[in-house]
Amino acid sequence: MIQQSTVPRTFDRAAAIAASITVLLWASAFVGIRLVADSFSPGALTLGRLLVGSVVLAILVLIRRPAFPRGRDLLFIAAYGVLWFAGYNTALNAAEQLLDAGTTAVVVNVGPILIAILSGIFLSEGFPRPLVIGSIVAFGGVVVIALGSGSFAGGSVDLGGVLLALLAAVLYALGVLFQKPALKRVDPVMATALGCGIGAVVSLPFAPALIGELAVAEPGAAAGILYLGIFPTAIAFTTWAFALGRMDAGKLSATTYLVPAIAIILAWIVLSELPTVFGLVGGAICLLGVALTRRRPRPSVAPADLP
Repeated sequence: MIQQSTVPRTFDRAAAIAASITVLLWASAFVGIRLVADSFSPGALTLGRLLVGSVVLAILVLIRRPAFPRGRDLLFIAAYGVLWFAGYNTALNAAEQLLDAGTTAVVVNVGPILIAILSGIFLSEGFPRPLVIGSIVAFGGVVVIALGSGSFAGGSVDLGGVLLALLAAVLYALGVLFQKPALKRVDPVMATALGCGIGAVVSLPFAPALIGELAVAEPGAAAGILYLGIFPTAIAFTTWAFALGRMDAGKLSATTYLVPAIAIILAWIVLSELPTVFGLVGGAICLLGVALTRRRPRPSVAPADLP
């Protein structure tokens, strides 16, 4: 049942800026992954990205010196470190080797819907009408983008790739579900650094593959891992954690519907891939949907007492 909040929340400018940085950098990751996909296997790419991110985040932790989490918060961090940082990234890398970016985006963007449902049930965020309507509209925009992408347009979709992308979406949603309660008490930089570090440790079985592939990779491919580790990982996951600590998980995750639209523009600039009409129209629909999720529900007005 759709519940409508009776108390409008004030606009959090800092959280909005942090979310915007996350969306932009995560969109760039789709392009970055495609640029290095021929040089690195999915597991090796995940490990390389997380190792770079862990080094950057460790430096930030040493500078900020936030308190170290304890008890249940550590369990939450371990859970999303395994599910999100390690599992999601590996599944996504593998999916993008079988599917084009548009098809991958439409399946992975099941994630925000799952997050809205799970956070409404388990985090007591409810189901505000603007979030429900806006999410449906934004997801429709992602579907339009995918319809103009290679796999759908060509009439052939790799089932294994779809299943991997769906797995990535589920791991993403579960990761956010575990991360949200931890951020009530844990500093965003510390929460991100520990999650990334745990993900790197879990991915260590891919170390031999990473070493071998780095030995024969072009310098540009190695630079791609550095970019993915610093920007879409260390920076973007930290700004995400900062925003998630100040916003509802469902509403924040809805902003990631903008990722495929921005990725199209970045692919146009970096990869010289011209956007299709589907991409442009779908991107506009995504913008509309996210704008709808940001609308504040009207507060309930009690009827005036009769004299």
